[in-house]
Amino acid sequence: MKHLRISVLVLLVTAFSACKKSTADGGGGNTDTDIAPTNLTVSANIAADNTGSVTFTAGATNAATFEYDFGNGTYQTVPSGIVTYRYPQAGTYSVNVIAKSMGGKLISKSISVTIAVTSAITWSDEFNVDGPPDATKWGYDTGAGGWGNNEVQYYTNRTDNAVVSNGTLKITAKKENFSGAMYTSARLISAGKFTYKYGKIEIRAKLPTQAGTWPAIWSLGSNFANVGWPACGEIDIMEQTGWDKNKVSGTFHYPGFSAGNGPTKSTTVSTSTTAFHTYGLEWDATSLKISVDGVVYQTLANDSGKPFNANFFMILNVAMGGTLGGTIDPNFTTGVMEVDYVRYYQ
Repeated sequence: MKHLRISVLVLLVTAFSACKKSTADGGGGNTDTDIAPTNLTVSANIAADNTGSVTFTAGATNAATFEYDFGNGTYQTVPSGIVTYRYPQAGTYSVNVIAKSMGGKLISKSISVTIAVTSAITWSDEFNVDGPPDATKWGYDTGAGGWGNNEVQYYTNRTDNAVVSNGTLKITAKKENFSGAMYTSARLISAGKFTYKYGKIEIRAKLPTQAGTWPAIWSLGSNFANVGWPACGEIDIMEQTGWDKNKVSGTFHYPGFSAGNGPTKSTTVSTSTTAFHTYGLEWDATSLKISVDGVVYQTLANDSGKPFNANFFMILNVAMGGTLGGTIDPNFTTGVMEVDYVRYYQ
């Protein structure tokens, strides 16, 4: 009988303890140990060298990770809360930081940073040495075959078609019989010698006057030989039709936007054939902007799904006829695109 009383007592104590636990945790049997972060602090140390580099430091009690929105469409998750980010362009940015607990509870805070970015020329050709174009900077595409656009010229590597003299590069299209073609010209490429990704590039040029000439200043993705076109991406910084010498256009080509489907905008440059103008591209991870004399007229939003986040090479050429050259003036003999410089800023 004594043993029975002890057993009943043990059972009652066990049941009472279980009841207390059930009451304490709400009856679910699981204790919520996830605590929301508190005391979030964010600071920014802007580099004094005007490179756009900023070191952010975030801290919070009970935070497991910190998610940064740098205010320009770029995001990064940093467990430590400390990250250095380089802004490609000057401006004032609202930076938002979210501190998260292990279970996903969060707190956020925003700060404003003003960035000064001073670009430096890291590659250029000023075309100041008379003779053939600098072989350390330029090569050639040569041959005929229409180049996918029904063009009628034969591209050569002769100084008859591309030469530096009196401070400018002169790409000259000529009417002459050459290897079965009725016209010659030149197409200079920087592939294998100079490539660029992001930054700013400027080309100061004067365009040919004659109907039927198709001058172009543009870039192709350096992986062109491996992935083909338009997967490699194409940036047409300046093109001009053979029938309207008062306008220039800027176009982007990439998968889904090939041939005539690429986003294109034109702008009036009434002295394009009589005066030099600066044709530019500003390019970063969020956008590509095409300009004339510093005025942006064509913009494309950039993202990781587009091919504009890899190295590209430069192309300078004058085509004859074809899709944008159109009908060639029957009195045509020669047409010249002069290039004063090509400058890349980073």
